[in-house]
Amino acid sequence: MTRPDHLGATRAAYDAIAPEYADRFRDELDHKPFDRALLATFAELVAAEGGGPVLDVGCGFGRITAYLHGLGLDVSGVDLSPGMLAVAREWFPGLRFAEGSMTALDLPDGGLAGITAWYSVIHLPPDELPVAFAEFHRVLAPGGLVQLAFQVRPEPVRLDEVFGHAVDLAYPRLPLEYVEEALAAAGFAPVSRLLRAADAVERSPQAVVTARRRADA
Repeated sequence: MTRPDHLGATRAAYDAIAPEYADRFRDELDHKPFDRALLATFAELVAAEGGGPVLDVGCGFGRITAYLHGLGLDVSGVDLSPGMLAVAREWFPGLRFAEGSMTALDLPDGGLAGITAWYSVIHLPPDELPVAFAEFHRVLAPGGLVQLAFQVRPEPVRLDEVFGHAVDLAYPRLPLEYVEEALAAAGFAPVSRLLRAADAVERSPQAVVTARRRADA
């Protein structure tokens, strides 16, 4: 599943489908009670630790960024795709969005109180997941929180067409245990995990994992 330019292929795919993708998923949280509850829990935990800046990594068109902002967090978004960011800035002009990669964040060490990565680590080849988690660890303050959402996919998936656009999208196999082990190896302690069955429109079980940057790591 690993390709020489998977970042370029992912960026090009989301640039191509950005308007249709945003229209399709804009109101998805309205139908996801578990997602809303876990995002609210994340916001409450960040506030309980004194608050601080939060980064929505792989923010896409900004739906999670905007939802967390509505929960009172000082949140900004970063994404690989200029096309998705253009939609985010149009729909949520009061929020901050920047272009960048989760494996090389343009941020100082220890400055964040929290990171969310909702359905963005799903694009990383397995050998790059620890790289991303090490980067999350670097930019989070001790005790800072990370929350990941992803499909627990039993087999890799490859797409060459989405919304009528030719794309080259790869989704590696992503076992829950592998994600948790990679977080632990990067210096995170578990806070919670949710594994739920696929709903009527999903093809795989869904997981949301929350972890805390260990002060001693």
